[in-house]
Amino acid sequence: MIISIPKEIKKHEYRVAITPNGVYTLVSDGHKVLVEENAGIGSGFENRDYEKAGANIVSKNELFKKAELIVKVKEPLPEEYELYEEGVALFTYLHLASNRKLVEFLCKRKIASFAYETLEVNGTLPLLAPMSEIAGRMAPIMGAFYLQKKFNGSGVFPVGVAGVESARILIIGAGNVGFNSARVSFNMGLDTIVLNRGIERLQKIDEYFNGRVKTKILDKYTLEEELYKADIVIGAILVPGGRTPILIDKKMLKKMKKGTVIVDVSIDQGGCVEGARPTTHENPVYIVDGIVHYMVSNMPGAYPRTSTIALTNATHPYIRMLANLGVDKAIKDKVLSTALNIYNGRITNSNLAKSFNLK
Repeated sequence: MIISIPKEIKKHEYRVAITPNGVYTLVSDGHKVLVEENAGIGSGFENRDYEKAGANIVSKNELFKKAELIVKVKEPLPEEYELYEEGVALFTYLHLASNRKLVEFLCKRKIASFAYETLEVNGTLPLLAPMSEIAGRMAPIMGAFYLQKKFNGSGVFPVGVAGVESARILIIGAGNVGFNSARVSFNMGLDTIVLNRGIERLQKIDEYFNGRVKTKILDKYTLEEELYKADIVIGAILVPGGRTPILIDKKMLKKMKKGTVIVDVSIDQGGCVEGARPTTHENPVYIVDGIVHYMVSNMPGAYPRTSTIALTNATHPYIRMLANLGVDKAIKDKVLSTALNIYNGRITNSNLAKSFNLK
């Protein structure tokens, strides 16, 4: 199989979909790997590193023209659409539930679209986990940074000082993102509260922190009660393959304390804040009703060296599996079939279909 690794073009996205180690394994399996010139520079990998591992360094046009399988980090952007040949396979983070135009394009081109974020193994999402871990740990740091008054934050010093309380952080969701946010928040000295609909994950948090992180069941009453006291709010909700439910509506925003910072890690799936729009690392925040919105849709891209290695540690075995099986067999595989979102012009993920009321 010819496997193509393009350079990411999303603003300030420095990650790359494969390391030289990964290239070496794929080439050893008998595959041909094409890497776009300078694709790995942002993560600290030179062209010569890939060439030494057996890859061919090629131009963008050649890479897309010859590709049978395209492996990326982020979803295709509109300016890339015309580069995709009909019927090619794609393996990347797709986050389609908030991107109908991309869904329509992938269907029209009959691109076999495999998404990292929906690949499931024994009830876990192993390809989402490493980036959720990084984004979760970043979220309290970003929230604390934007509490500064010059960013229209409340001016509350996150960790407090003697005689003055530390900031209060509300984490909505107790999955991988929520748990890692709680770890960093607690270690920073923030007053940490985690809400979640199910009790099991809250029990794990309670056990891990010996009761020193407050946990509550997520319902509308409790959410509003905690939301209006929070200095930082972390959105850590996930519906695999589907759109994130809106939990914070415009009426709630108006009642929140001015200068509160919302970091919505779920923004790449639509976000849990009504009216929220994705931002970039270049312009990460905007203000609505006095509330600072941090809505960067590729948070781990800020730390590409760590993120690339962590991501490829997780994705490489499945990239290899997909390449070795080929698409026709991969779509029938128990694990890889869970990553399939679109095939032969049709949506194959039920949560994605429900997001747009499509079949």
